[in-house]
Amino acid sequence: MKKVDLKLIFFVLILTFFFSVVFEKHALSQEKVYTIGVVPQFTPVEIHERWGPFVKELERRTGIKFEVKTYKSIPDFEKAFLEGEPDFAFMNPYHQVMAYKAQRYIPLVRDKKPLIGILVVRRDSEIKEVRDLDGKVIAFPAPNAFAASLYMRAILTEKFRINFTPEYVKTHDNVYRQVILGKAQAGGGVNNTLLRQPEEVRRELRVLYETPPAAPHPLSAHPRVPKEVRDKVKEAILSLANDQNMKGLLDKVQMPNPVPADYARDYKPLEKLRLEKYLVLE
Repeated sequence: MKKVDLKLIFFVLILTFFFSVVFEKHALSQEKVYTIGVVPQFTPVEIHERWGPFVKELERRTGIKFEVKTYKSIPDFEKAFLEGEPDFAFMNPYHQVMAYKAQRYIPLVRDKKPLIGILVVRRDSEIKEVRDLDGKVIAFPAPNAFAASLYMRAILTEKFRINFTPEYVKTHDNVYRQVILGKAQAGGGVNNTLLRQPEEVRRELRVLYETPPAAPHPLSAHPRVPKEVRDKVKEAILSLANDQNMKGLLDKVQMPNPVPADYARDYKPLEKLRLEKYLVLE
């Protein structure tokens, strides 16, 4: 009898161990992975290089899993967030307006430094003022890139009243190179991306014009993301600012000094610019 009892106990223990392993593996396989869509200001490879280490640190601090999503072009990115595809999205200021209206994306954090659109020309260019660009080719990353294109084109058209041929070249990197190569007489970019260009690129360019400042790119969350998760992400990013060792990670994702973001305060004022007529949706 005792032998039977021992065998039964052993059998039950084996079954318990087996099912615990199976359930644990199932739980791990079912663990939620949140996507972070990143506006393609840079190539997909460079975006992964910039965001990969940042996301790993975010996972370590929150215990939440993330996956960085890249897109071939800004229109592809726009289509994704307008349909509510990414759980989180790092987007330009006017994208935030679009995303809020379409899906109620909630801005969580942004950098403290304002975003400024810039119009660059070759350093040796004969172009001395904006009106000299009348009738010229101007490169832009994409029609709806906020400060680099959307806001800039509105200003060139309404304030300076010049005619120009826009050339959309997908990324900020491409804009700067198009200008250097002489394929465009000027190009739209932003202060942050120009500062992150290699020295050999920056020394070939001259800033001709700057837009008024605006709140910079936010990291936003789709409202389906639980508030607990949103709060953890927000608190983790803000805590990184207090760690000098994390300065490099934050700088690479264009938030060297993160602060809380608020739609009503930071992005709703952009609705008054009435840039809808300059939007190009594919």
